[in-house]
Formats: sequence, C-alpha cells, structure tokens
Amino acid sequence: MNTVFEVANVRCGGCANTITASLKEAGCKEICVDLSCEPRKVTVDITDEAQLAQVKAILRSLGYPLAGEEAGAIDNATLKLKSFVSCAVGKFTTDK
Repeated sequence: MNTVFEVANVRCGGCANTITASLKEAGCKEICVDLSCEPRKVTVDITDEAQLAQVKAILRSLGYPLAGEEAGAIDNATLKLKSFVSCAVGKFTTDK
C-alpha cells in the first residue's frame, strides 16, 4: 500500500537521492520524493507495520523527520545537520 510521508528538511535532488537510495537498500521497492510541494512528500510502498516503522526511523536517521514531529532545539539542530550531510552525499552519489 502506498503511504505518503510529509517530511521536513528535504531541500533538493541530493536529499531525494539519499532518501531513495537508503530506502531501496532497506528493501523498499516503490519510492517517490516530491520536491514540488512543501512540506516535501515521500511516497513509499509499505507492506506492513514493521516496514512503516523502519521507513520512519530511516528518514529520521538521515535528518529528515516527519513534518510536525515534536523535537527540542538541540534535536532540531542535530536533524538539520544530518540532513545537510545526507544532502551532500546524495549530490555526489549516482545510481548506476
């Protein structure tokens, strides 16, 4: 079932590349990152509750928490820093 996540800190194609590659590596098959809206939307074909939790955890670990997720100032700063690194990695990674 396709599930849409509204995600914070996604700015560009580099971010989208990192998200797509990480979710594919975790076994997700259909992934779409929509950069045309704010907050950005990540659509993933989710098979069960365990995969749903896994996708949320992966997004957060990359610095892309769900939009509206409550976090403290230090946590927000940490997530933004992680997203900058993830973005840079995505800009230099190509899918072959």
